[in-house]
Amino acid sequence: MRVLVAEDHRVLARTVATGLRRRAMAVDIARTGDEAERMCLHTAYDVIVLDRDLPVMSGDEVCRRLRDLDDAPRILMVTAAGELTDKVYGLDALGADDYLAKPFDFDELVARVRALSRRAPKPPLVLLRRGPLILDATRHEASVDGRALDLTPKEFAVLHLLLAADGTPVHHDELVRTVWDENLDPRTSAVRATVSRLRGKLGDPGLIVADKGEGYRLCD
Repeated sequence: MRVLVAEDHRVLARTVATGLRRRAMAVDIARTGDEAERMCLHTAYDVIVLDRDLPVMSGDEVCRRLRDLDDAPRILMVTAAGELTDKVYGLDALGADDYLAKPFDFDELVARVRALSRRAPKPPLVLLRRGPLILDATRHEASVDGRALDLTPKEFAVLHLLLAADGTPVHHDELVRTVWDENLDPRTSAVRATVSRLRGKLGDPGLIVADKGEGYRLCD
């Protein structure tokens, strides 16, 4: 899942982004409303956590503009205004998909982000199987031959993407774009290192095959 956190409070933005990354989400941060709109025009986000009180362009205006996109992200509006009238305005007049008042509980934020991602036109499969591999995206659990795997968020996300591809090669650039965020240098060895560690944890290096020029794919 790819998420954009549009929040001008640096500490809060960094805290939310770090927490979501630990839940195996790829997260980018926008500090202003115009930056948030520009990033959504160039990147297909599943969900945007959008603060209403953004500089340059308000979150309200960003929400209105994103609603006109053909493939708009789901919008979780976040604001310090918690009155019912504010919630109704955000959901009805602005077209937000959900509304969360500050201060909020982080676990509730995560639950709402995940719920919004499931509302997408093509919801992701939550239970994936291929050969000896089983991955449960809801429980965030994976196993091979019945043995539970202790995976980092990045390893879990890579395995999820490879399983979802069902044997079709997943290109290096797609792994970077989907699992990591915009700050990762595409020339880095992070993808190869993560795949290498994942192979070791699977116990069978042959389960993940590198197709030269095509990417990585799973074998049965």
